[in-house]
Amino acid sequence: MMNHFLDIHTTDADALAGIIANAREMKDARAGRPKGQPDDALPLEGRMVALIFEKPSTRTRVSFDVGVRQMGGETMVLSGADLQLGHGETIADTARVLSRYVDLIMIRTFDESVLQEMAEFADVPVINGLTDRTHPCQIMADVMTYEEHRGPIKGKKVVWAGDGNNVCASFLHAAGQFGFDMVFTGPVQLEPEAEFVGLARKAGVNVSIERDAKKAVAGADLVVTDTWVSMHDSQSSKERRHNMLRPYQVNEELMRHAKTDALFMHCLPAHREEEVTSAVMDGPSSVVFDEAENRLHAQKAIMRWCLGV
Repeated sequence: MMNHFLDIHTTDADALAGIIANAREMKDARAGRPKGQPDDALPLEGRMVALIFEKPSTRTRVSFDVGVRQMGGETMVLSGADLQLGHGETIADTARVLSRYVDLIMIRTFDESVLQEMAEFADVPVINGLTDRTHPCQIMADVMTYEEHRGPIKGKKVVWAGDGNNVCASFLHAAGQFGFDMVFTGPVQLEPEAEFVGLARKAGVNVSIERDAKKAVAGADLVVTDTWVSMHDSQSSKERRHNMLRPYQVNEELMRHAKTDALFMHCLPAHREEEVTSAVMDGPSSVVFDEAENRLHAQKAIMRWCLGV
């Protein structure tokens, strides 16, 4: 069976734990060596990885590219314009052709159906680098980051503040697979999809919705947020979102309601003084830059799991 990495809830929980453990091992093994220096083991030597970006990217592009190179492989970076996915050629035919050239495909796209069709027709593993619905690679890095600072995330309380977007969706998937509870605090118009909430609850974890942000973060082990607006939003949409989301800004006052040793995460890029203040971003509870670094290590482990190397 092909080891695609499409979503956290569609990946076996034991496999997820193994990926996190492998990511920690590879991070420890680098022990501060120069970023451009290859790993001692080169599991991707002789392998070619296609990195497809229909959406702009900083962390996903750089972390995957560097990760492949550290493990001895090579990358081919392709934009949506390069491929014209689904326009001049079907996604299925593109998947079939790419499978003749490369060993692994990572795709960052808009519509989840593009990812699903790519995986259905590719003869090589496919990794979800982000869709409009989910962002599983980010949350693997987030779980890794929490556990390296505070130990196992199982049984902890995670609070998502703001927009119940694609990153929030993957956090809900992770709640079910890693066994932590989640609280969403945000406006009713921006709640996470009921399907994702239901999946977590079905897995046996507690998921609740609390409109009062201060009540929501009481006793929280981890507080997470994301940008309020997308680069594709109109100016009027941005203004409406700001008005709805202002009560859910993560600031020092809000963090005081969480546990004294609570951590703060943000997948970046952050709009400082909007969804989060600089005082929190740069404060003692923040692990956002460890989180960003761990995208590299988590994704290296995901690629190795996909290829079985």
